[in-house]
Amino acid sequence: QVRLVESGGGLVQAGGSLRLSCVVSGGTFKNMGWFRQAPGKERQFVASISWSGMTTSYTESVKGRFTISRDNAKNTLYLQMNNLKSEDTAVYYCAAGAFSTAEHLYEDWGQGTQVTVSS
Repeated sequence: QVRLVESGGGLVQAGGSLRLSCVVSGGTFKNMGWFRQAPGKERQFVASISWSGMTTSYTESVKGRFTISRDNAKNTLYLQMNNLKSEDTAVYYCAAGAFSTAEHLYEDWGQGTQVTVSS
């Protein structure tokens, strides 16, 4: 059974940085993605990365501020978030099994980690 465990969330001031991690166990470390869900809103795509790490994709609002990466030796996915804004406040989820903006294509999900950006 595949298990995804996120960590690294927290409270940060606007303009600050956080790095999220997602450790994958119990299965193949596949194409991966990050999604987020703000209060009262639908879950939305943030970024995705191919299994090799060679190809990445970002939603427009985070381009130039967020970087998705992975360490296949450690089965760990990362999301480096810089210059955080209040609108980045959300629960962040890692997802496994697709390189896509469509969440229904992902097979496995973590439990989420809260990111709160104070202005």
